[in-house]
This record gives sequence, C-alpha cells and structure tokens, in this order.
Amino acid sequence: MRKNNNYTEGIKATIIELGADLVGVADTGPLKHLSLDPPDLLDSFNRAISIAVRVPTAVFEQIIDRPTPLYSSVYQSANRLLDEIAFHTANILQRDGFNSLPIPASQVLDRENWYGAISHKAVGRMAGLGWQGKSLLLVNPHVGPRIRLVTVLTDVLLKIDSPIKNLCGGCTLCSDACPVGAIKGVGTKGSYQSREEAFYLSRCVEKLVGEFSTIPNVGFPICGICIKVCSFGR
Repeated sequence: MRKNNNYTEGIKATIIELGADLVGVADTGPLKHLSLDPPDLLDSFNRAISIAVRVPTAVFEQIIDRPTPLYSSVYQSANRLLDEIAFHTANILQRDGFNSLPIPASQVLDRENWYGAISHKAVGRMAGLGWQGKSLLLVNPHVGPRIRLVTVLTDVLLKIDSPIKNLCGGCTLCSDACPVGAIKGVGTKGSYQSREEAFYLSRCVEKLVGEFSTIPNVGFPICGICIKVCSFGR
C-alpha cells in the first residue's frame, strides 16, 4: 500500500523519538539477491527501514588490541535498544494497517557462513545511511562505523532514500590495523559482489570466536579495532 511523503517523514520522526540516531528507507527490490533466511523473506515486503544508534566514540578509545568488557556491555545495550525500537516501529506500522516485521539487530542464523536473516549493513547502504567500507562495515560520513543497525520490513510504500558516495578513497587504516589481516584493502564504488572480494572471513571468525569471545566479561565474538581506527566520526 502507498502512503505519502508526510507519512514517511512522520514515521522517521517517531523512530528518532524512540531513541534512534539515523533512519532511512530502502526499496527491497535490489536487496533480493542477498543471502536471506528464509529465502522468500522479502516477498511480502516492498520497503526496508534501516535504523541506527550511535555507539559512544569513547568506548572504542579504550580498545588497544582486543575488545574490552566495557565495549561488550555497550555493544549489547545498543542491540537491546535497537530491538526495542524495531519492535515498537513494527507495531506502530501494524496499527496503521501495514504488514511489518522487525529483524533482530544481532542474530546469527547461519554460523558456518555467519549470516543473519538479512544484512543490516546492505539495507543501511541502500537506505542512504552510509557506504560499504573496506572492512565491510557501514560507514556514515558523520559518525563513521561507530553505529549498530536494525531493520524493519514493511509493505507500506514509504518514500525511499538513495545510496551515498563512498568516501574511503585510498585510506587503508582499517586494513592496516586488523590483527589477522582479514581486510584486503580493496575499495568499491557501490557494493562488493561477495564478501570474499574484500574480506577473509575465516581469519576474522577464528580470531573473534576462538580468542576474543573467551576474554573474561566479553563473551561475544566482537572486536572493534577496525571501528576504532576509522577516521570518519572519530
């Protein structure tokens, strides 16, 4: 179903009031080539709302060569907030008569290939919240990659936003800082054809799962090093 631009702006304003820092809308058509779980996830939805909250920059400055317990706590808090915002947003849209589905902020469904229901980063790029950096993270021009993301799928034809220009250029800070050399340092103007084009996933997973997640009071496969060094938003 279609709604006018005023409805789109109203929904965005409501999402900001719920605690989000950034929000954009993507057409689901270009997203149907992604790895989806289930494969028909987008069949009933025309739009994907990308929602982001900013993670305080100071927490990354505590990171030297590994994630800290403080970062782990903040990371989990951001995910909980995002899930609550997505839940409320979906219910608001449903009350207005539209089919809507919140996708959890940090839920891994395929632990062999490390995929969730849909890539929040891919949705965020199409919704104009940032570009795909060499680390594969979404990089916003104002706050950099220091954000967490969640997605709400809906069938209301909200006004869509457009992808923005990739500004990474020749910078290799994230690639240089990666402790296992997982980031190849390959740039893209749009998006990569596959993760393997830019990233050695197995190296990253081995470090995060085999070492970082076992650090006392961390308990999650997180890192934060490439996020810390990014010059955007620092």
